[in-house]
Parts: sequence; C-alpha cells; structure tokens
Amino acid sequence: MNLYHGRKVQGASTITQQLVRLLFFDASKTFKRKIKEQLFSILVERQCSKEQILETYLNNVYFGYGIYGVQAAAQRFWKKNIEDVTISEAALLASIMRSPQHFSPIHAPVSSIKRRNVILKKMHSLGFISEEELNNGLEQELNLQDVEYSSVAPHLKESIRIFLEDLVGKQQLYAGGLTIQTTLNLKNQQIAQQAFEQKIAELKQQLHQGIDGGLVSIDPETGEVRALVGGFNFKESKFNRVLQARRQMGSVFKPFVYAAALEKGASFADLEIDEPFVEGAWRPQNNNLQFLGPMTRAWALSFSNNIVTIKTLLYAGVDHVIDLAKRCHVISYMPSYSSLALGCVDVTLFETVGCFNVFVNNGKYVEPHYIKWVKNSVGDKVYKASVCKEQAISPYIAGQVARVLSFGMKRLQKLIGKKWFGSEALGKTGTTNNSRTCVFCGATPDLTTAIYIGCDNNQSLGYKIYASKTAFPIWFEIQSKIAKKKTSFYYDPKLRETLVNWKTGQLSSNAADPNTVSLLL
Repeated sequence: MNLYHGRKVQGASTITQQLVRLLFFDASKTFKRKIKEQLFSILVERQCSKEQILETYLNNVYFGYGIYGVQAAAQRFWKKNIEDVTISEAALLASIMRSPQHFSPIHAPVSSIKRRNVILKKMHSLGFISEEELNNGLEQELNLQDVEYSSVAPHLKESIRIFLEDLVGKQQLYAGGLTIQTTLNLKNQQIAQQAFEQKIAELKQQLHQGIDGGLVSIDPETGEVRALVGGFNFKESKFNRVLQARRQMGSVFKPFVYAAALEKGASFADLEIDEPFVEGAWRPQNNNLQFLGPMTRAWALSFSNNIVTIKTLLYAGVDHVIDLAKRCHVISYMPSYSSLALGCVDVTLFETVGCFNVFVNNGKYVEPHYIKWVKNSVGDKVYKASVCKEQAISPYIAGQVARVLSFGMKRLQKLIGKKWFGSEALGKTGTTNNSRTCVFCGATPDLTTAIYIGCDNNQSLGYKIYASKTAFPIWFEIQSKIAKKKTSFYYDPKLRETLVNWKTGQLSSNAADPNTVSLLL
C-alpha cells in the first residue's frame, strides 16, 4: 500500500518485527527503518523459536505509565502474577498492547473494556474459550487496584510526561523504552512530601478545606531540583502548583529592592524614616498599622517594613529595581509603580526559587531543572539539560543582602518553638493582601527552598494568617531532618564584618547588645 501510494499511509508488523523494533530501533516511520527491521526479523526467526520470540515480546512490550512486560502489568493492575490472571484479564492485557494511550484501563476504562470484549468474542469464535467463559469474561469488572499516588513526586512525574510528550512525541515516549535521569534526591523528596502533607492536613482542619500549595528545593550551585511537591493530593488534582500556579511574591520581592539600592550606593546601615506615605490615592500601611520612625535599612528588610522598602525603591529607581530583578530571572511582568516594592508581581514558585537563590549563590543565577538527560532504548541521549548560569549581581551585593536575610531566622524559629537545627540559614517570608498567599523562601548552604500556601481560587486563608506559621514550619521540619553537607555560607572576601546598632545605624562595640548586629559592609 505504501509503495502503491508513493508515501507512508499505513504500517504492519508481525510479532517478530515488533520485538525487533522494541529492542533495536526507534519508532520512526521510514522505509529505511522498515527494511532494517525486516532483515533483523529474519535473523531472529532463524535463531529463536516462535515461543521464545513471543515470550521475549511479552516481557518487553509497553503497557503505558512506565509499565513494561506482562508480569509488571499484572502486578500493577491486579497485584497478581501473570500466571494467575483470569481469561478476561489476559484479554484486557492484549487489548492494551495495541495502543496504551487509547486502551489503558487507568485513563480510558470504557475503551479498554470495549477492546477487551472484542478480543473475548474473537477467542470464542475461534474456539479457544467456551460460551460460559465468554459470558463470565464479558461480565467481569476491571477491578484495578488503587495506586498509591503519594509514592514519589507524582506531580513532577506528570510534568515530565507532558514535557517529554512534546519533546519526543507520544510514540517515542510511550513505546520507545526511554530512560529518564531526574535530579531528585529520594530522601529529600520523601521528607519534603511528608512535612508538606502533614502541615497542609493540619491547616485544612484548623482553617478550611480549600488550602493547598507547593514546594520546591534546589541545589544552590547547580540548580538541580532535589524535591518538588506540586500539591496536597495528586489523585484529586493533577495541577502542579510549583510549575503552573502564579501567585504574588509579596515581601519575598523586597530583597531585590534593597539589592538595587545597594548598587546605587545605599548601605544597610543607612537610616530611613518609617512614617505615613501618600502617593496619589495610595496610602500604604505597615502590617502592624504603626509607624516606628527612624530605622536602618537592615532593620526594615529584616522586619519587612513596607514604608521604608517603598522609600528604598524610590531611592534606587523603579526601573533599576526591575532591571535587577530581570537579571535575577524574574521573568514575569513587573509594573513600573511604587507598589512593586511590596511584591505585586505574579510568578510561579519555580521562578521564585531560581531568582531568590541568587542571594544564596553569591549573586550567580543558575536555572532550576529537574531532568538531567533522557536516553532512548539503545542508550543514545535524546535530551540533555542545557542550564543557564550567569552572574546576575555582584557577590559583594548578594552577600550583604544574604547576611540581613539571616537575622530573622531565629525569630521565626522561636515563633514555632522548635530547637535550631545547627546550620546557618537565611530566608524571607511573604504574605499577600488578606492572607491569600503565604510564601517562604529559605536556604541553608546546600539547599534553597520556596514554599507557598494558598487556595487555588485565591480566597483568603483566614484572618491574619501569615507565612511564619504556615509555610515556614514546613521548611524548618525539612531542614531539621535532612543531612547537612555544608553548614556555613561563603561570602565575598571584600566584605567586612561590622558591628552596627541596627536601630540607630551607629557603629557598636557591644556584641551582647540585642540591637547590635554584624553587617557585612
């Protein structure tokens, strides 16, 4: 038919040809591949019996969802060995082999049953089964065992599936025997999932059922994703809140404002006045609805003061703040208004962890990624991660911001009443208007994590619900359980430890004074 039409209009394969394709070739529809496949099939037929060929085929054929071979399929669908399946179940397996994407009972149960019934009727017409066996088979339910979706990173697996479907095509993905090397650390992933799910379940009981969120952790130097939790329950929602949800950054954006000001010549020891601010009809307030007067920029960032941050943005220039944020790979639209200082920019959590990591990684941006490489059935790489790495801001600037971001960590720890886990850390909380989104970005020297808590419909979490009591405890629980390779941050050697009274901005010689902090200047 193909020769007659002068083009590829249809395909046909014996079991031997299909086996040869599974083991030795890709699924490209070319005459060259088909001729090679036929030649290899002749060699296989000469060396192996029909029974050996069929057995090898059945042990390698793809059933979708990463399931290869009839034994694996029987275990996945019914938790039984292949020799124990019923006639109806065997017919179902046969139906799936034709096209897992169309006949898998996992996502297409109706089509799967229809195809199974066609096979059972054919078996009966050919005399392989009796009429009683036919009727019993037609009446049998699928009876698939439930899958434990919370096994390992189900939201990430689904995102990888979608990515590869676009990259290599459905045929290659579902029948090509791909090997996918991810960047996940299994222990980190399990700890992160457990901490996240436990806290979300607690918040659902304390607040309301609509609460969900996402979490992603990366290696600061490489950008490799070590853990990713896309939501509370994958079975109920496949929506990946790390990669797909867009939420406001809130106060997590503030470090970029101060970094831009430092580039313009400001210092964290500079004094600024916290006082009523008016810009047209806009009258922003601090979270505590109070104005505290003079304070250093270090105090303002650590305690997330809104007014001083707005003034700092105006000092740096909103365009310069936007430019710096873009250098740090905040790729979402940023409005050129003073309100940008308070984080009114919608981003994904994946975007957030990458840009925040600049302060952890001495000013260098590394692109977060969760796939290292993908190989086909013969070991050739069909994809290799190409990671963007660039110096976004100077280590001198990044180090100053990082040091100030470390000051609030012990305060947060005291709020939740837990013992510190024995490593340097830095972080920033953010809570948007009416507590719609609670965000926390935190880091130790070997792990940067971003977490958000919020409802998919963007409704309020409740009255005065903050990241310090929602997102931060998840991060702290994870850091308390994972091993620390490094416990101290590296800072640019040009920076000098300087004791400063962070209320007055004056140099201090009394390290025991609670208002004395060690700035890097």
